[in-house]
Amino acid sequence: MLPWTHAAFGYILLLAIVLLFGRRLSRAELIAVVVGTQFADVIDKPLAWWFNAVPSGRSLGHSLLFAIPLTAVVVAIAWYRRHPGIGFAFGFGYLTHLVGDTYAAVYYWRTEEFTFLLWPILPPYPYDDFVGFGGFVDGLEVTTSTLVLFTAAATVGVAFLVHFSRAPWWDTHRS
Repeated sequence: MLPWTHAAFGYILLLAIVLLFGRRLSRAELIAVVVGTQFADVIDKPLAWWFNAVPSGRSLGHSLLFAIPLTAVVVAIAWYRRHPGIGFAFGFGYLTHLVGDTYAAVYYWRTEEFTFLLWPILPPYPYDDFVGFGGFVDGLEVTTSTLVLFTAAATVGVAFLVHFSRAPWWDTHRS
């Protein structure tokens, strides 16, 4: 998935779950879910593509051995600061990123592609080479599929901005 589709995927799923329970998302929770959806790539892509410090663009930040403890720390800090929803939104966004990176492998049941989830115990699946950000942008092709995904993500982005502009920072019933 591309960054904007990760963001759209996590935001829509969290919004659907929250609305199902009759709750509203705060602005801080909206920001947290979007940050969570990008976090794995923000760690791995620069470390792999620019610094060659990890073996793949899906290794450290995409590993459950890193993601679960980090999410637990974020949730604990948010809980301590009396904003547990922010921690859970971050963790949910992070989880949706990992799901977004594995859905095709699950669909086609290519289990060898799941190894990045347990890096460094298992080797990461070699899905990418060192390309750098410029190489990544140069490699993007304008296809019907890309345009549909971009349009869908842009629509969700507009909905996010509308939602963000109207969502309260905290519950208005607080004294």
